[in-house]
Amino acid sequence: MKSHTDYLWFNTQHEHEYINITRDVDVIVKTSGIQEGFVLVSAMHITAAVYVNDAEAGLIADIEEWLETLAPFRSDYRHHRTGETNGDAHLKSLILHHEVIVPITEGKLDLGPWQQVYYAEFDGRRKKRVVVKAIGE
Repeated sequence: MKSHTDYLWFNTQHEHEYINITRDVDVIVKTSGIQEGFVLVSAMHITAAVYVNDAEAGLIADIEEWLETLAPFRSDYRHHRTGETNGDAHLKSLILHHEVIVPITEGKLDLGPWQQVYYAEFDGRRKKRVVVKAIGE
C-alpha cells in the first residue's frame, strides 16, 4: 500500500466562502498514481469544513442560511472571552465536519453524478490549508 500527501492553500476574500475543490483533489489523486483506494480531504483549521454535495448556487445559499440559523454570529459566546470573536465559526465547522473520505476507483475520484468536494470557510480573510492524503494501491 502506498500513500501520497499534498496540500491546498486558500486566501479567502470573505469571512464565509464556499470553494469547489473537486478538480484540485482529482489532480492530486491522479498525481498520486493510486488506482484503487481512498482520499482523505481534511481542513487543517477549526473554523473551516470540507463536505460533499451539489455544486448549485441556490443550495450553497441554503447551506449558509441553515448554518446561520443553527450557529448564528453572537457576541456572547463563551469562546469570545479569549479575545476571539469567531465562536460561531467553530460551531459551523462542527456541523459540516472538517473532513471527507472519497473512494478512488481506476485512478480517479469515484463520486456520484452531482457530488462535488467543497471547502467551506467560516473565519476567512487569511491563509488557510487543506491536507489531501491518497492511500491505496
